Amino acid sequence: MAYEITLLTTMGISVLFALSLNLITGFCGQISLGHAAFLGIGAYASAMCSRAGMPFLATIPLAMLLAGLVGIVVGLASLRVRADFLAITTMGVGFLFVGIVRQQDALGGELGISGIPDPGMSKTAFMLLSLAMAAAAAALSFYIKRSWMGRVFSGISEDEDTMRVLGIDAPAYKLWAFAIGTALAGAAGALYAHHLKFIGPDSFGFVESITVLSMVVVGGIGSVLGVTIAAALLSVLPAWFQVIGDYKLLVYGGLLFLMMRFAPGGLASILSAIFGKSRAKEAGAA
Repeated sequence: MAYEITLLTTMGISVLFALSLNLITGFCGQISLGHAAFLGIGAYASAMCSRAGMPFLATIPLAMLLAGLVGIVVGLASLRVRADFLAITTMGVGFLFVGIVRQQDALGGELGISGIPDPGMSKTAFMLLSLAMAAAAAALSFYIKRSWMGRVFSGISEDEDTMRVLGIDAPAYKLWAFAIGTALAGAAGALYAHHLKFIGPDSFGFVESITVLSMVVVGGIGSVLGVTIAAALLSVLPAWFQVIGDYKLLVYGGLLFLMMRFAPGGLASILSAIFGKSRAKEAGAA
């Protein structure tokens, strides 16, 4: 039972993290190749606060706030760049975060932080908290997608210049996307730190940013359901098939290639096609 609880906890954290990137890249079209840095900001903030005696649950909002504020700063710095230049800028943020952490003895330096205090709840309760936060992120994503903000995000993703001509304050909405997405990543980081009880700079590098981007692409960029399913599956595949753990990047890279070649819309497009055909058959039978 302990094994299943660990898997479900990992799944919840991964879904929350993937949905946080989907808000930025999927909804608003802002490519981020350094998103793991915000996971790390949340993780380090929560771990340090817990070691200072703060209750675990109280560290989550602080982790979200700090990650969100840094996200706004990054967003401000990225307003004048788009597409490839934005990707390079965010990738640089990821490298900068890892470099800073490595040089700060107060943050554990190269050795990281071990012995992170217990969250003060059972493993089952922690699992339920992780799944509940993932579900809340999914519900928030659905709400935003169907709201006026979601429509503006979609417009910015499709044609930002046209949105500006229509009088939409595109920079402000892009900052909102960064703020919300990075705050959710910070929450995932707080859960991550207390789940593993250890964090280090290598846990939040470029590889982790590409891994979460893979989840978004495989699930279907902009699809809440697709990204949720992809993140859940890809997070537990290495545990189900241990050989994948040694070749995770190879497997993820292969999945990305196959999806881009045969199903650019990801799992969302595949599910849509399957259910679309089923509904068509039911309508024909009726």
